[in-house]
Amino acid sequence: MRNHANILEVTDLKPDLLGFIFYRNSKRFVGDNFNPEIIHALKHNIKTVGVFVNELPEIILEKLMLYKFDFIQLHGTESPEYCHEINKKCKILKSFGIHDKFDWSALDAYISVCDYFLFDTSTKEYGGSGMKFNWHLLENYHFAKPIFLSGGIGPDDVEKIKELQIPNLAGIDINSKFETEPGLKNAGLLKTFINNLR
Repeated sequence: MRNHANILEVTDLKPDLLGFIFYRNSKRFVGDNFNPEIIHALKHNIKTVGVFVNELPEIILEKLMLYKFDFIQLHGTESPEYCHEINKKCKILKSFGIHDKFDWSALDAYISVCDYFLFDTSTKEYGGSGMKFNWHLLENYHFAKPIFLSGGIGPDDVEKIKELQIPNLAGIDINSKFETEPGLKNAGLLKTFINNLR
């Protein structure tokens, strides 16, 4: 999210979380001068997420102080030690790109330093591909850590999501399939999707 009027439209739908991307190479980058008051004015029952990719920890902590995020989403190749430093100050959503040969044991080192895992489609561009990964791969996930499902989820996926047998599924991350352009959400599509999912 980055357009103020669009943010207000979407908050009326009462999502659990809103994400704000601070990765400069993303098509959805909020920009260098995103007004923190837009975030501060959100209703308190809507949590906010600052999304970063391999950023310097001091920059993340600076943005955290300014915007007062509820969560930091680390969407790059951040190490467990890196996550630990940020986790001292804020709850962490750590993203992992999932593919057929993903090494699930790699998650072991992140269990104690992250609050949630986010599973996205593996790409060279750190997400944002609009493509799904094979959700059946999640049958290999046997950790207690709650997860978010991401990657190419669209308006027609409601029934598939409802059929998922994932006891630790905490939420789903939707983005490009609900946009009229990068960073601008179609509130009508979102409303229908949320109503059908609940």
